[in-house]
Amino acid sequence: MHLPHELKVAVVGLGYVGLPLAVEFSKHRPVVGFDINNARISALREGRDVTLEISDAELAAATGMKYTADIEDLKDCNVYIATVPTPIDHHKRPDFGPLVGASETIGRVLKKDDVVIYESTVYPGATEEECVPVLERMSGLKFNVDFFVGYSPERINPGDKAHRVTDIKKVTSGSTPEIADLVDGLYREIIVAGTHKASSIRVAEAAKVIENTQRDVNIALINELSIIFNRMGIDTESVLQAAGTKWNFLPFRPGLVGGHCIGVDPYYLTHKAQAIGYHPEIILAGRRLNDSMGSYVASQLVKALTKRQIVVSGSRVLIMGLTFKENCPDLRNTRVVDIVKELREYGVEVDIYDPWVSKEEAHHEYGIDPIEQPAKGIYDATILAVAHGRFAELGVDAIRAFGKPKNVLYDLKYLFPAEASDLRL
Repeated sequence: MHLPHELKVAVVGLGYVGLPLAVEFSKHRPVVGFDINNARISALREGRDVTLEISDAELAAATGMKYTADIEDLKDCNVYIATVPTPIDHHKRPDFGPLVGASETIGRVLKKDDVVIYESTVYPGATEEECVPVLERMSGLKFNVDFFVGYSPERINPGDKAHRVTDIKKVTSGSTPEIADLVDGLYREIIVAGTHKASSIRVAEAAKVIENTQRDVNIALINELSIIFNRMGIDTESVLQAAGTKWNFLPFRPGLVGGHCIGVDPYYLTHKAQAIGYHPEIILAGRRLNDSMGSYVASQLVKALTKRQIVVSGSRVLIMGLTFKENCPDLRNTRVVDIVKELREYGVEVDIYDPWVSKEEAHHEYGIDPIEQPAKGIYDATILAVAHGRFAELGVDAIRAFGKPKNVLYDLKYLFPAEASDLRL
């Protein structure tokens, strides 16, 4: 489909997903980047991206971008791309608050023949069941008569500089065949890796939600195997390396499963499954096991301290890493906090060190105040919770030096050889 030149794009939500997308589109078309966070808008106008997904040079080169928190600046746009988070609440239920809020904002400026594209992860059917009614209510327009909708799920991998938005194949879809062509053509302007046009919005939604559900279940299997092997006195990494010599063995590793996708998306699918009368056994079992890993890590450390005749209550433990993955500042849904909580219940004094994180964000989100720099010789145990490159560069000897003469080093991420640590997953 030949795209009209007058398409003017608005990206609503300038986080890890929205900003890279907006910057790429701005190389081809006028783009308005909208976010309700005034501090975020101010930083972007000054040429700074606190998520570190876009460099200062890339921001400076994005001359086709306008950053705003003013809804009036959206009125001249005719394609709106919603890239807001879809978290879960304390009861593991989908929280559509951000998505409904974005839909209300777009609905206030929606005009005849406009197109709204959603990128947020949802369950199959949610775009038309949850978002479209909000757009209709706020705009007074009729779906697929006066305005149209597309869905193209995000595939951003925070901190990954090798697989960026343009390098990852994009699934696209639209509410009519013509709109599906338009949405696909729009993304083809920026996606070097190409696109896959799904047969419907529901198919595209389902494809996205199972991507991370599949990874979650596979990691749960490996986590369970690591627990079994630990009880058998077998090193899990050695087993995985041996098994990995077969060409079709999948290279998953045990660990904490957090972040905005893998630890969240399965709950969107299970929520919908239960709503239609099906109880998903395997998916929920995987979620329960992965959510329990923080408690398992804490219990393993407590056993190790006890064997070393180190009194657990009142002991001091250093946790290195707070982000949900290595080499990025993203704290969303980090499961390191589960270890912190569990150890504190044992009466352990816990220090958290992570040079990547914003101390203000850590305090705001989790009530955690990371330390500036660990002191030498004061810790009874150190947990390597995140495989930051800076920790690897520091070296195991320097990390050991943070501990007392009798201490325990627990390497969750296989950052160093097996013989360098006392415990591994």
